[in-house]
Amino acid sequence: MCRIYKCAPLPFIGQKRHFVREFAGVLKQLEGNIDTVVDLFGGSGLLSHTAKRVLPWCRVVYNDFDNYVRRLAVVEDTNAVLRTIKELLNGVEPKKRLTDRQRADVLATVAEAQERLGWVDITTIARSVLFSGKWANSLEELGRHTMYNRAKAADYDCDGYLDGLEIARADYRELFGQEYGNSRALFVLDPPYLSTECGMYENYWKLTDYLNVLRLLKGTKYVYFTSDKSQIVELCQWLADEYREAAPMHGATVRMRTNTVNYQSRYNDMMIIKT
Repeated sequence: MCRIYKCAPLPFIGQKRHFVREFAGVLKQLEGNIDTVVDLFGGSGLLSHTAKRVLPWCRVVYNDFDNYVRRLAVVEDTNAVLRTIKELLNGVEPKKRLTDRQRADVLATVAEAQERLGWVDITTIARSVLFSGKWANSLEELGRHTMYNRAKAADYDCDGYLDGLEIARADYRELFGQEYGNSRALFVLDPPYLSTECGMYENYWKLTDYLNVLRLLKGTKYVYFTSDKSQIVELCQWLADEYREAAPMHGATVRMRTNTVNYQSRYNDMMIIKT
């Protein structure tokens, strides 16, 4: 029996863990009507993982544009660094702010590992010393933050997470073009949110790219994720008012849930479905 993950095994901004159950329900309704799932903006791979577990006979293509696979591959090194940090913070109360000396020791530990190994997963390591909503992807970024003892008790475990997936690392347009002729394909689209951090896409992800994504929806089966943090919802409403049946997402259904980042920050996530 393949292990089923309800959230990504390593930290990732924007993973769709709150929508896993509803996404699985959509997939079950499509049983027998699709033979391929293409996760164009694969992120943490959680949606691809879910698709393969729900529909094991389906071909599932995970577009690992954020190079999450690299982070999974070095999880044992990551666990080793985190065990060293936990030893350094032994006796420090959970969630307590680190002193300047403790903070310097953490940074020195990460720097030594980076020098010795060539690359370390600072994104994951940072979750043990930064509060929710704070992220760091480099040693330099980590050094700019106030730190707290949020050390994880157990090691990270990624066993079997990507089993059965076809892993690609391509421009989403290229991957879409390869599968567009398959009428039994479901396209999963979770693009960077308009007007928010675009991560790996930030060098070229502009308004025209969002419009190009919307063009992909016509005549396809899709599940599209967005949020009210993005202006794409307002844009789609304008297009619906202007173009009606010719507008992207015409006839699609919307499911929404409210997510809490911390005590003062909330937003609505949306899953838009047309099959």
